[in-house]
Amino acid sequence: MATAAVSYQVRVQDLHAHLFQVTLTIAQPSTLQRVSLPAWIPGSYLVREFSRNLQRLQARQGTRVIAATQIDKCSWQVPCSADKPLVLSYEIYAFDNSVRTAWLDSARGFFNGTSLFLQVEGQEASVHELALVADKALPRWQVATGLTPRKTTRDGFGTYLAASYDELVDSPVEMGEFWSGSFVAAGIPHRFVVAGAPPSFDGARLLANTQAICEAEIRFWHGAKAGSRSGHRPPHKNYLFMLNAVDDGYGGLEHRNSTALICTRKDLPRLSNPALTPGSAKPTGTKPKQSDGYTTLLGLISHEYFHTWNVKRLRPAEFARYDYGGENYTQLLWFFEGFTSYYDDLLLRRGGLIDDTTYLKLLTKTINQVLQTPGRAVQTVAQASFDAWVKYYRPDENTPNATVSYYTKGALVALCLDLTLRQEGKTTLDAVMRALWLRCQGGPMLEADLSAVLAELGKRSFAREIAHWVHGTAELPVKSLLERQGIAVLEEPAQIAQRLGVRVADSAGIHIKVVLRGGAAERAGFAAGDEWLGLEVGPAKSSTSWRLTKLDDLLLYAGSATKVGALVARDKRLLKLSLTLPKAVTTWRLVARDSKLTEQWLNSP
Repeated sequence: MATAAVSYQVRVQDLHAHLFQVTLTIAQPSTLQRVSLPAWIPGSYLVREFSRNLQRLQARQGTRVIAATQIDKCSWQVPCSADKPLVLSYEIYAFDNSVRTAWLDSARGFFNGTSLFLQVEGQEASVHELALVADKALPRWQVATGLTPRKTTRDGFGTYLAASYDELVDSPVEMGEFWSGSFVAAGIPHRFVVAGAPPSFDGARLLANTQAICEAEIRFWHGAKAGSRSGHRPPHKNYLFMLNAVDDGYGGLEHRNSTALICTRKDLPRLSNPALTPGSAKPTGTKPKQSDGYTTLLGLISHEYFHTWNVKRLRPAEFARYDYGGENYTQLLWFFEGFTSYYDDLLLRRGGLIDDTTYLKLLTKTINQVLQTPGRAVQTVAQASFDAWVKYYRPDENTPNATVSYYTKGALVALCLDLTLRQEGKTTLDAVMRALWLRCQGGPMLEADLSAVLAELGKRSFAREIAHWVHGTAELPVKSLLERQGIAVLEEPAQIAQRLGVRVADSAGIHIKVVLRGGAAERAGFAAGDEWLGLEVGPAKSSTSWRLTKLDDLLLYAGSATKVGALVARDKRLLKLSLTLPKAVTTWRLVARDSKLTEQWLNSP
C-alpha cells in the first residue's frame, strides 16, 4: 500500500476528562482546504452530530498558525499553502458507552472513526494512515482493530493503513486490558476481544460457539468449498469481534471486517463453579445449560456477522457512496436488516447452537411483536425503512401505533418468501440470497434485482407478494404458510398488559408508557404518562376500592367484574376512568407438528 496522503495520530489526552487528542496531517492540502466530521455512522440511521464533541481545533503549517473557520455545524475551512503539509490538532470528548461513538476512561478506550476523524475534502479516496500512540501510564493496555497493520508493537499500538476514508472510519478501535481469543473459520482467522468480562466468563465456549456461527454463515453464502473460485470466496481476509460487557446494555454495529457489540455481563457464558453449585463437585460430561440471555447474545453475533455480506457489501444502491454530512435515504432496510434478522436465529439452529423448540420460541417472539404493533396497519415496511431517520431511532409513546419495525416485519417478509418458495418447490430464499450476491457482484443492489432473481429462480413473478407484503399493509400469510410447513399455531391468552393494550413500567407503581391503538385502555381514556393508582369494583353505592402496585394484581381485585373504575393520576389530578375488561386477546405459540416437514425447512439450506 502506498504512502499515506492523509494521516492521523491518536493519543490519550486525559482519562478522567475523557479526552482523546487527534492530530491530522494533510501532505498536500488545497489552498482552501475543507474538512468535516461525520454527522452519522453507517448502520445506525440517525443524525447524531458528532461534531458536538470536538473542541480546541487548531491549524498550522510549519510554525505558522492558521485560522480554521467553521462554515456549518460539522465543517471547517483553512486557507493555506498547497506546497506544505497542513497539520490540524483537536480534542474529542468520548463518554458514550455505546457501539456507535467513542468512550474513554481509566479502564477502557473505544472509538469509531466517524467520531474522531475529520474528513479531508478531495482526498477521501487516498490512502489514510492511523498512528495509535501508547501511553506510558497505561502499560497493560492493548489495541484491537480490523485495520491493516503497518508497523505495530506486540500490544497493537503503532501505525495502520486504510485504502480510503470509508475504510478508515469503518474500522473501530478497542483499547484497554481486554480478554482476547482467536479461531479459524473456513480458513479465515478470527479474533474475539471482550472488555469488562467477570471472572466467571467462559471464553473457550464463546469462541467455539462463535466459530460455529461463522462457519455456518460462510457455508450459507459460499457453499462447502468457500474460496475455491471467484464469487465463492468470502469478502474478508480476517475478522474481529469487539464485545463490551456492561451491567446493563445490548446492541451491535456492523463493519466491513469487524463488529462492535455490547451485552450484559450476566449473559456471557459462565464457567461452572463446583464450590457454588450443589451436587456438581464431579464433572458430569453434560453440556452446560444455555441461558436465554446467552442465546440472545449468540443471535446478536450471528446478526452482525451476516451483515459482512448483507449491507456491508451487498447494499442499497443509495449507499454506493456515503454522504456523511446528512441523511442517506433508502426503502430497502426491510431487506438488509429484516432478512438478516430472519437468518440470524435460523443459522444458530443450522449451526447446532439451538434446537427446534428454542428456534420456534424465538420466531414466536418476533411474530407476536409484529402482531402487537398497531402501526403495521398504518405504515408499510418500505416506508419504515425510509423513515428510520425520523421515526425508528426516535421512538415515543405513539411509535407502536404509527410505525412498524423493518427488523421484525422484514424478518417475517423473509419467512413468508422462504416458505412460499420451498412449498412451490422451485427454489429457496437461501438460493435467492446467493444469486443476488453473484448478480450484484457483492455490491450495490436495487429492489428490482431481488424481483428479477425471485422470478428467475422461482419460475414466476413475485410482484404481487412484494406489492402486498412490502409496499402494502395487509396481514402477512404467516399462519397458513407455517401450518403447511408442519408447524401448529396455537393461540393462548395474552398477558394482562397485552389484553388491555398498554405498555407499562411497574416498578414503584404502575406507570403507563404506551397506549396501543384500538385497545381497551385507549377506549377507557388512558394516556401515556398516567400513573395507575387503584381500582373501584362493584356498583357505585357499594363499590370497593383497591390500591394497585402491580398490573398483575388487576385480575385479583377485579374478580368476575367486566367493568371497573380505574383511578389514575395525570398531571397531579386524580381521574376515574371506566374500563371494560376485554374477553379474548391471544398471543401465538408455535409447536412443531410434522417433524419431517419442519426439518426440511429448519435443517435444509
